[in-house]
Amino acid sequence: MRGKLNTSMIIETAAKIADENGLDAVTLTHVATKLNIKKQSLYNHIDNLFHLKCELVILANSHLKQYLMHAAVGKSRDEAVLEVAKAYRQFAHTFPGQYQAIISLAWECKDNENFRAATRELMDILFKVLSQYQLRGEYLTHAVRGLRSIMHGFASLEASGWFRQPIDKEDSYLLLVQTFIYGIEAIEKE
Repeated sequence: MRGKLNTSMIIETAAKIADENGLDAVTLTHVATKLNIKKQSLYNHIDNLFHLKCELVILANSHLKQYLMHAAVGKSRDEAVLEVAKAYRQFAHTFPGQYQAIISLAWECKDNENFRAATRELMDILFKVLSQYQLRGEYLTHAVRGLRSIMHGFASLEASGWFRQPIDKEDSYLLLVQTFIYGIEAIEKE
């Protein structure tokens, strides 16, 4: 492994650990064990655990961006919003550790320029999707914040074990997103 080890392998290993065992399981010791190397070898590529976790957030942001971008391609307005919302929730289900990293570690990495760039790219997708509506002034920013809050709120509550009633969660989520769309369309007509 010594000659082949690189930063990307380390970060991807950390992402796998987070998704399989939870974000708290991402330690330098666990990453080194998974890579079958000595812990000290990691320091040739990363500074410390904080650096690794910031890189993990950047990777997760980029990964989520790809999910949302793929969902939005070739779609417009209501269909684009619905597909992006579905992709966001699917990402949170499929990559729970990466999603948790985005949500819980982002503030800690806010001074990292690569993190800020990855976050801007992710948010640009939401702005592009919602810019298809005729929202004036600050309403576009309000709409992006609203959609992100809906997606994150539902995904977070769901991951925390809420919504135990036997009503289909997918139906609840889609109804919530559709209600948001109706609201955006109402603002658009003003």
